[in-house]
Amino acid sequence: MPSKPLPPITMDAVYAAPGYLFRRMQQIAVSIFMEECKAFDLTPVQYAALVAIHTHPGIDATRLSAVIAFDRSTLGSVIERLQAKAYIERKPAAEDKRIKLLYLTKSGAAILREIIPAVERAQVRMLEPLKPADRKALMSLLAQLVDLNNEASRVPLRAEDALEHLGKGG
Repeated sequence: MPSKPLPPITMDAVYAAPGYLFRRMQQIAVSIFMEECKAFDLTPVQYAALVAIHTHPGIDATRLSAVIAFDRSTLGSVIERLQAKAYIERKPAAEDKRIKLLYLTKSGAAILREIIPAVERAQVRMLEPLKPADRKALMSLLAQLVDLNNEASRVPLRAEDALEHLGKGG
């Protein structure tokens, strides 16, 4: 049986591919976040880490990685930057001094409170070009795609597992 001929190689095919569009939207989303939040000198991942540490004081880096779905090796530099900015502190765990637990500092809690309006503006701007019904549909479909493809990620979201280990179970 003859194989089906391959479609022509064109940039139009690239521009219409879901992976390309997701990558472009990620670039746009980060750009909008950085623009709205430039006064705070935080990246989206640093912001997510601060929120997770605020929500789960005493979380360790492994659990933090699971909660924000960010690879553990790269997360180390995120933690170091937040610590250098005096937004978080690391304290040894009582049961195992090798494990460092993460806590927000007063400065970290303050910056988190201050940045929230800028983050909200960024989120609104990302969806603003769409009609309200389309925004809702897009968010629903994106959440569904992320959930259904979670296991395909290099770092699947494991928030429930991480929180169980913290004894906070969800």
